[in-house]
Amino acid sequence: MANPLTRADVGIWLINLDRDTERRAEMEDQLNTLGLNYTRFSAIYGKDHADELAKRADADAYARNMGSPIIPGKMGCYASHIAVWEAFIASDYKVALILEDDVVFHEDFLESLDVALAGADHWDTVRFNCIRAKLPIRQGTLGPYTLNAYAGPFTGNATYLLHKGVAERLLPNLWPQTRAFDHELNRFFKHDFRQMGLEPFSSHVDDGDVSSITGANFGLVNKFKWYKRLPHYRLKAANYIRRAWWLIKQRRIRPSSRPLKLNIPPK
Repeated sequence: MANPLTRADVGIWLINLDRDTERRAEMEDQLNTLGLNYTRFSAIYGKDHADELAKRADADAYARNMGSPIIPGKMGCYASHIAVWEAFIASDYKVALILEDDVVFHEDFLESLDVALAGADHWDTVRFNCIRAKLPIRQGTLGPYTLNAYAGPFTGNATYLLHKGVAERLLPNLWPQTRAFDHELNRFFKHDFRQMGLEPFSSHVDDGDVSSITGANFGLVNKFKWYKRLPHYRLKAANYIRRAWWLIKQRRIRPSSRPLKLNIPPK
């Protein structure tokens, strides 16, 4: 078992567009209240860098995989997360807490963070909220929380922890972009890492239905007609099988309520 991790081992990055000053202020208030020091990353605005980012994306593969054309906002979001990973790898921190700027922390967020760090031997990435989290499979309990793997889609990257060794190993395989970033990480079966969620989730997302990535009420996302989305539907169905097979091979497919060992620093 590795040495216990504490909050001092965690680098915190907040991804925030320069134009989204109100969101930054709201996040600053929350993080200051929690007593968490962080580094703001000036997010990459896809519209301003669309030509450059398009060279690092496979638009045809994206359309096939996602069932919609790639848009600048998705490219900027993808590139921003990768840039934060690169900054993390270059730092002295052992773990990164990566935040998007529309997070609302619950009262127990610090407790869940400490529990996740004490249980760091049991995950490679762990999320504290989600967009969707289908078919959870209990891996065990970490204090008052349940650590889950997911046989269904598990998406949303608004609040997650990441081990440095995992970032170093995965990073070279993340270009070109062929999916949204959270969908790429949902291919844990491809990248061979333990993607987990800590439930009940201790944060949620509230963007007021206005996103710099997808527009108001997802207005910038133009999904193809159903018959042009057939490759996407086939892929979604196949990914259920791929996720389940990986979990079977890792002996993680059977739910367990066993307490998982916590590595708690001495006081």
